[in-house]
Amino acid sequence: MASNLPTLLVLADPSEPQLRMLEPFRDRVRIVVGPTLAAVADAAPSTDAILVWTASRELLQQVFALASRVRWVHSRSAGLEALLFPALVDSPVPLTNSSGVYSRSLGEFVATGVLFFAKDLHRMQRNQAAGRWEQFDVEMAHDKTMGIVGYGDIGRCAAHLAKALGMRVIALRRRPEQSQGDPLVDEALGTDRLLELMARSDYVVVAAPLTPDTRGLVSADAIAAMKPSGVMINVGRGAVIDEPALIDALRQKRIRGAALDVFAQEPLPAGHPMYGLDNLLLSPHCADHTQTWIDDAMHFFTGNLERFLSGEPLRNVVEKRLGY
Repeated sequence: MASNLPTLLVLADPSEPQLRMLEPFRDRVRIVVGPTLAAVADAAPSTDAILVWTASRELLQQVFALASRVRWVHSRSAGLEALLFPALVDSPVPLTNSSGVYSRSLGEFVATGVLFFAKDLHRMQRNQAAGRWEQFDVEMAHDKTMGIVGYGDIGRCAAHLAKALGMRVIALRRRPEQSQGDPLVDEALGTDRLLELMARSDYVVVAAPLTPDTRGLVSADAIAAMKPSGVMINVGRGAVIDEPALIDALRQKRIRGAALDVFAQEPLPAGHPMYGLDNLLLSPHCADHTQTWIDDAMHFFTGNLERFLSGEPLRNVVEKRLGY
């Protein structure tokens, strides 16, 4: 009977604890788990769905070439720049990802970045460490403008908290008409108006995925357009920003500061100039690492697996040619 079941190929180490969450499906799905091509090659030709849990693009590419009857690929990651390859992009096989699973925690990091600079928390920490009682004026986030570059799930979560703080929200997106009627957005701009958004925003939030169109999107010219009091917050991908230009702007105090969770090179090597900046809040790409973040990703996948088995539309189907 098992041979009549659809096959789910999971590219992962079998010891991954979240794989236990697949057990309730074993009477409906043949589940094959492996971290290498040798471990899954025999099952690949009969595979109906592939879960990329902890695997490289190279492994998925090799498996995909063998999986002639595959009908669905899912990525645990929300970002897809390290996963996509031409054969997958050109195929009719739907690809889904975990977009939205981690967005709330990243939205909270954005709010943290806003308040870190508005209340000058770094100064408070320095004074406390020095045993110094020094009163100073703080700013209100209320009535400030948050410009969001890439208004997807993460951008919406950031906008929700910005609105709770009484901020004005400007969204930059490829199709600004999709924000019509959105109560979280005061104004939506097309991507051709990036410099305008940079100049008008007190806090610039970069929440765009990394694609050929967004790589280096926040250029030296865009950074130069920021207010001297402006703050850059990046929860998208590091390479969306011209990092050398940002470091230069921070060093010269041409902008107030930055709060970064993502970087073009990860991990940052010892001695990297960002470690020495006193106007930078640096998070080592863990702003979405809640206690349940990996479990949450598997919960999302199992919900989609139920849809797949029931013939219902999948959630988070990616526009593969756009990369998100």
